[in-house]
Amino acid sequence: MSETGNLVKPKSQNLPRLVVLLHWLLAASVFFLFVSSWWMLSLPLPNAEFTYRELPFQLHKNIGITLFVAVITMAAIRVRSLLREASSHQSWLQRLAVWDHILLYTLLTVCCLSGYMSSSYSGWATKLWWLVDIPLWAAENDDLNILFSEVHLWSCWALLGLLLLHIGAAIYHGVGNDGAIEKMFRLR
Repeated sequence: MSETGNLVKPKSQNLPRLVVLLHWLLAASVFFLFVSSWWMLSLPLPNAEFTYRELPFQLHKNIGITLFVAVITMAAIRVRSLLREASSHQSWLQRLAVWDHILLYTLLTVCCLSGYMSSSYSGWATKLWWLVDIPLWAAENDDLNILFSEVHLWSCWALLGLLLLHIGAAIYHGVGNDGAIEKMFRLR
């Protein structure tokens, strides 16, 4: 709420179509990655007879790499305007929204990069969408695999917490009927 008690009104212009599409691609991808990670980690470890664990891990890595490209694209489009908004004279809620987006992009990037690094040091190859071999960063290294796996785990938990704040803000805007929700579904 603003100092007068009214809900914070977002800018009335529509977001560019690419931003809206990327937002929902990111949302669906992150949801899938969280669900798939819990599922795939519950599978038994592979051996010579059971290699079925490769498919969910490859799919998880493929979506993670695609998500990374989408995040970089979204950040390239949005960060300049977000930083400009963060430095302008806005209410604390508007500044919080700006920093929420900047932190989301940052945590998504850390999650993707740490997942890639962990995978690289695990010795398991990645083939992007089963078409392009992604080079390993270095030779197999259990210590570095564990380190980057821990960074991946904790950055993903931090991301989940920030996403809950983001979803809470969406509910706040939906209840306030201030146009922010419509802006995220409207394509110009």
